[in-house]
Amino acid sequence: MFSIEFLLNALVAGILLGGFYAAMSAGLSLSFGLLDVVNIAHPAFIIFGSYLTYYVNEHFGFDPILAGLVFAVPSYFLGVAVYKIYYNSFEKTGAESLRGLVFFFGLFFLIEVILIITYGVDYRLVRAFYIGKSTSIGSVGIAYRLFVPFLVGGILAAVLYLFLTKTFFGRAIMGVAQDSLAVQLMGVDPIRIKTVAFGIGIATAVIAGSLLIIIGPVEPTIGREYIGRVFAVTVLGGLGSMTGTLVGGLILGVAESFTSSFFGPSWALAVSFGILLICLAVRPSGLFGR
Repeated sequence: MFSIEFLLNALVAGILLGGFYAAMSAGLSLSFGLLDVVNIAHPAFIIFGSYLTYYVNEHFGFDPILAGLVFAVPSYFLGVAVYKIYYNSFEKTGAESLRGLVFFFGLFFLIEVILIITYGVDYRLVRAFYIGKSTSIGSVGIAYRLFVPFLVGGILAAVLYLFLTKTFFGRAIMGVAQDSLAVQLMGVDPIRIKTVAFGIGIATAVIAGSLLIIIGPVEPTIGREYIGRVFAVTVLGGLGSMTGTLVGGLILGVAESFTSSFFGPSWALAVSFGILLICLAVRPSGLFGR
């Protein structure tokens, strides 16, 4: 029989995990939700961010969060370069639907193979003063390795929301998502806007990677476990909605936490695909979709 304390701990763990899932899916919400670019390689960029964080933490003692923020800047330009290749090779010629998807699949496995060749298949972890520590509120335990990613994930979702609703570039991204031709008639280059948005999406993926390696050790192929999760959060919340991404992440985190608690962690991976299929069948536009 499960006690109230057991259920509360599972709930809190799920909420904390959900904040990280929101951070992990924010970039995909930009590229897939607003730009219609099915970046299936998004989880690979997350793992790439984890290994960048591991390298500077291991060799220079950088804090994982600081490392993620520092690497977000060059990662933005990496995202810009990737989108330009994608646009000139596929989107510009109208071949983005299938060939573009294959391009991102290839990019996913290319990053994975590079990491395997460079670091092997062993798990890697980082060190920070808050990892391994926890606190308690009554009978509810809060692990800092979950609380820190939750906090950073919430801040990241809030910053992206403010960027999309309060800045020129943010509103232009929303405009391109709604009517690209109308934006072009107003003197704004939609390709430039989409390039900026995709670059921001990759930058957020690298930040999420620094949070992932705080939660637990990583290895190059672990990105495959997050493909279903990021798409489930993005579709459940509503394509392009940062508020929906945060809510979708919390729902998935709580669902996985309870599933792991009642049925074992091996069932947790099935939850994301189950939620994705149910959402597509019942409400394809998501909770906050237009």
